[in-house]
Amino acid sequence: MTNVLGLDVGGANLKMAHTNGTAWTVPFELWKHPHQLPDVLSELVALAPRFDRVAVTMTGELCDCFETKREGVHAILHAVESACPRQPLWIWRNDGRFVALDIALQTPYQVAAANWLALATFAGRFAQQGTAVLVDVGSTTTDIIPLVNGEPGPQGKTDPERLLSGELVYRGVRRTPLFWCLRERIVAEVFATMLDAFLVEGRQPENVNDFATADGRPATKGYAHARLARMLGGDRDTCSETATLQLARVAIQHLMQEIAEAVLCVAGCLPVPPSTVILSGSGEFFGRRIVEAIPTTPAPVLLSLNARLGHDLSVAACAYAVASLAGERNSLIG
Repeated sequence: MTNVLGLDVGGANLKMAHTNGTAWTVPFELWKHPHQLPDVLSELVALAPRFDRVAVTMTGELCDCFETKREGVHAILHAVESACPRQPLWIWRNDGRFVALDIALQTPYQVAAANWLALATFAGRFAQQGTAVLVDVGSTTTDIIPLVNGEPGPQGKTDPERLLSGELVYRGVRRTPLFWCLRERIVAEVFATMLDAFLVEGRQPENVNDFATADGRPATKGYAHARLARMLGGDRDTCSETATLQLARVAIQHLMQEIAEAVLCVAGCLPVPPSTVILSGSGEFFGRRIVEAIPTTPAPVLLSLNARLGHDLSVAACAYAVASLAGERNSLIG
């Protein structure tokens, strides 16, 4: 059996999964520290069990530390090459194929932001007959991908195309600025994110060691209240917890509505309504909440990758998808 290590290099998180079923997700703000990527990847790869090849996908090329996506793809691929100098690299593209490093460098726009297709291709094995929709809710984005008999059938392949089709909603459960979900009668500043809304609502666990927040203070309910209070032009002393909880609930409702509309749009392009909805990602809890609130008859079967694979693999599902796909295939296209 071929042991494969999958890497999904994002702008805010590095995700790694091995075909033996282990996975890691490490916060890393690529746009702030692009030159540290080779070293951080080397440290991450050192945690992995033995592997024979490396399967790579990415979304971090969009970070504005890079002047172009081409530059971003090249920087990420060279960082992976530096971290894994002895194993062959299999690079995933948005045509559903793996290529060698030299070809990937020549076709950067096919390599850019292709991780969603790896996940959809992998997830199709859980819905091999009929129509389905994959709803992958992450910290930054939500991918909504139609499937027919287990095969992805997207309208778009690039980020611009997928944004227009509704298959990519650039909203997530953590990093989305709150004011994008509530644009009236609040402060238009990045004082708070959707993470704060879910913290005060009690849908996300507190973490005193998590400082990847709007103000760099811990991801706790108390600090989330303070951040939300600033969105109302106040602070934690002058704004009640009742007011910030209400703000959080309205923002969550607006986000639910936006993603639900996209789910309905994508599902409406299928030949018949989906019989299955596959849920995954760090925001799977929110994806379930959204889908369950959509009135459909009959209701689709909800299939959780968290339940099927476990929490760590579900969060790093794109990394596990490319690892699994690379382990099942015998050759590259070039």
